[in-house]
Amino acid sequence: MQYRKLGNSGIEASVVALGAWAIGGWMWGGTEESDALKTIQASLDHGMNFIDTAAIYGYGRSEEILGKAIKSRREQVVLATKCGLRWDLNKGDFHFHGSELGITKEKSKFEVYIYLHPDSIKEELERSLKRLDTDYIDLYQTHWQDSTTPIDDTMAALMKLKDQGKIRAIGVSNAKLEHLKAYGPIDADQERYSMLDRRMEQDGTLEFCRSNNIAVLAYSPLVHGLLTGKLTPDRTFNQGDLRRENPRFSAENLKKANLLLEKFRPLAQKHNATLSQLAIAWTFAQPGVTHVLAGARTPSQTLENAAAGDICLSSEDIKTMDGFIEASDVA
Repeated sequence: MQYRKLGNSGIEASVVALGAWAIGGWMWGGTEESDALKTIQASLDHGMNFIDTAAIYGYGRSEEILGKAIKSRREQVVLATKCGLRWDLNKGDFHFHGSELGITKEKSKFEVYIYLHPDSIKEELERSLKRLDTDYIDLYQTHWQDSTTPIDDTMAALMKLKDQGKIRAIGVSNAKLEHLKAYGPIDADQERYSMLDRRMEQDGTLEFCRSNNIAVLAYSPLVHGLLTGKLTPDRTFNQGDLRRENPRFSAENLKKANLLLEKFRPLAQKHNATLSQLAIAWTFAQPGVTHVLAGARTPSQTLENAAAGDICLSSEDIKTMDGFIEASDVA
């Protein structure tokens, strides 16, 4: 496993991190706690010391499970979580209606708001610390950005928590370039990024982070399984699974994705890697991308993801893959 620093924090984290969204079950068709606990332990056992979650994942469920799993191994973990999505407070920017299963089109049990007022951040942190059964967070991130609270106020609150020793590093997620510039000295930016999602390259965000020593945490590098080669066109998704009605997971697009992945197979064989591992390695090989968040629900999935952290692609390998990607029409 390769390790890289999180911005200027001095914290060294595995280049492949465990993304704990699916562990919360929410938007993934539920979760089995025993499997989740084994998955987290397997990640740590195989060099993946970086784990990312959020309060909203399962409305606290992901944090609770993670807290149980790392209780006796806290010092081995670079623990990241997020704030700013409130399902118990109708303040800030309305984000979505939600149920225990996922996002709904009509009013449901929860109304989720983006809210980053200092008082709310302080309250959220205390709740996360309790669920995670720890007294500090290594990387605390704003999950989405709130238009109703001045960024200066949000940043001041985060800096105060850092000064108190409750958080070690500050990050943002789902941010625009203008947000990054306004926040000032942050350590990490977590964004959707994969060979099919290149917004960070196009709007200058990736270059800004690279120039300012901001770690880039790429989430959804496998596009929710689309780039694993394991989803066949006849695959059906359970109720509550975010892929169920997503056009990216139509039979036609799955065929296109699998055709692209087949072109990568000789390279995968060259590196003794699976197609998933090759896609993860391509992602953290991109200039400016420092870490990749790979979700898993079983020990076997996380072991496969962890092994990708050993792969070093050559410039020629990347050039070959880029050529296939550019010629592809996968959505």
